[in-house]
Amino acid sequence: FPFKSFKMATLHELDSPDALESFRINNANALVCFSATWCGPCSASKPQLEDLARSYESDPTIALKVGIVYEHNLGDALQRYQVRAFPTYILYVQNGAKEFERIEGVNFEGIKQIVKSAGCKMEMGTGYSLGGTSTGSDNATSAADARMKRLEKFQINNVTNNNGPEEVKEMKDEEMKDAACSAPEQSPDVEMEVTPDPGDNNKSSELGKTENNDDVTMDVTANLSAEMIETLTQTMGFSMIRAQKGLLNGGGEIEGAVEWIMQHQDDNDIDDPICTIPGANASQGIIKAQSYKCNECGKVLSNMANLELHANKTGHSDFEESTQSVKPLTAEEKAAKILEIKSLLKAKRDEREESEKQENIDREKQRRFMGKEMTKTREEMEREQRKREALMRKKEKEAFKRERERIRKELEKDKMERMAHKGKLNSKLGIDGYHPDGIQYDVSNTNDKQDAPVEKPKVKVSSEKIDEYIAKVSSYKAGGDGGKCLKVLKLFLKNVVEYPNEPKYKSINTDGKAYKQRVKPFLGAKSILLAVGFKIKESGDGLVLADDADLDFIGKIKTKLEDALSKY
Repeated sequence: FPFKSFKMATLHELDSPDALESFRINNANALVCFSATWCGPCSASKPQLEDLARSYESDPTIALKVGIVYEHNLGDALQRYQVRAFPTYILYVQNGAKEFERIEGVNFEGIKQIVKSAGCKMEMGTGYSLGGTSTGSDNATSAADARMKRLEKFQINNVTNNNGPEEVKEMKDEEMKDAACSAPEQSPDVEMEVTPDPGDNNKSSELGKTENNDDVTMDVTANLSAEMIETLTQTMGFSMIRAQKGLLNGGGEIEGAVEWIMQHQDDNDIDDPICTIPGANASQGIIKAQSYKCNECGKVLSNMANLELHANKTGHSDFEESTQSVKPLTAEEKAAKILEIKSLLKAKRDEREESEKQENIDREKQRRFMGKEMTKTREEMEREQRKREALMRKKEKEAFKRERERIRKELEKDKMERMAHKGKLNSKLGIDGYHPDGIQYDVSNTNDKQDAPVEKPKVKVSSEKIDEYIAKVSSYKAGGDGGKCLKVLKLFLKNVVEYPNEPKYKSINTDGKAYKQRVKPFLGAKSILLAVGFKIKESGDGLVLADDADLDFIGKIKTKLEDALSKY
């Protein structure tokens, strides 16, 4: 029925371990729900938990506070409470000093039982009228009369089937008139209408479907609890109309009824009579939930266990109660369902086998492709290696040809030199091959027995050709002879520059071992000494530095020798 509904913040949200401990200690009795945001049953059952918390909060006879805490807010502190499943409901008594009992899974009937067993009761004080507008004995008398009328109406309901529709209607009209007379007078306002849900017209559980639904009317207050009505009217002092409307709109519970009356006590139509519903089954009263419906996919589930299974399987969390009943399957339907499930399983198994077969084929194709690629890569590497080896052999052959051509030219040069010098060869044939213009030895003519002195050719040197002389010395690579000559020349010039006043550094003994082995055999070496200012002694056994030699120029030549030596 489309009645108005509301909720109060009676379910305490605990967002930390400290808040949980404070909630347990500060309340004599505390019911704590350990929940998780990812848990489907937790989300589906939270509205029921809120209703339960609201009922305990509004019931003056029960001293109990209800709280909820999520596992991500507790963290590692969750292990202290030994929670093994979600949701888990734990009842603490004696200000949190004792755990009375716990329930794992959604079971609100079990929660009510442990709350009842724990004795979470308190003494109930004197009731006061909250919603009535009249006071004194008139109000009490009106409430008592309304209660008597209500009890008479309960007795009349038992014989409804034996009476005709007209008689039932007359009795209900009379009861409504009596109830309206007992209520205080108020200005007329919009009448509160109750209409059935049009979406349930074709269901077997519809409230309005009877054999004579055009003649029979339904009293929506027929199945209200007489004890609750008595508590609301006699103990709490509400009028009958307000008590009935409170129970209808408050979920059939005292606390919900009180909250609804408190919210709507100033409405203009609060004391208007409750209208009946034509064409409804008079034997039915409040619509009760027959199943649960998933709002995300529309599937109807018969019980909470199926709801939890559906939530865990699909991840859906938006559920609501439904009046649609789930018809149990017959033996034939069960057999057909089993065959259908077997066929589905067989189809899935065949599909999986086909998928695995295709995957095996793809893996084999990939393996063959990779094998071909590896073979192709290996052949390409071997081909490149053969190319490199062939190129090296070609270079070696070319180098051999060049060396052979060089030797041929050297031989030709030596031949021409012998012809020019009457068979004498002024070059040296070393162990590593021919080195033209190499070490020069004073070759005495053994055949010439004459003692006539040999005239030595004059050497023409120039300071402008210093670089050319140094290049000639640097060209001797065999055995590092050119480098050794450069070192000796640098040492001669260094001593002259650093010790200009030392006579011993101004003369060079050409008969010495160092000069003969390191300087004399190489062309250009002696020319360098002569170019910087050394002169041949008159005795011919050495070199001496001229008095007018330029020491700055000698220092520059020493630097050039150092550069040539570093490049050598």
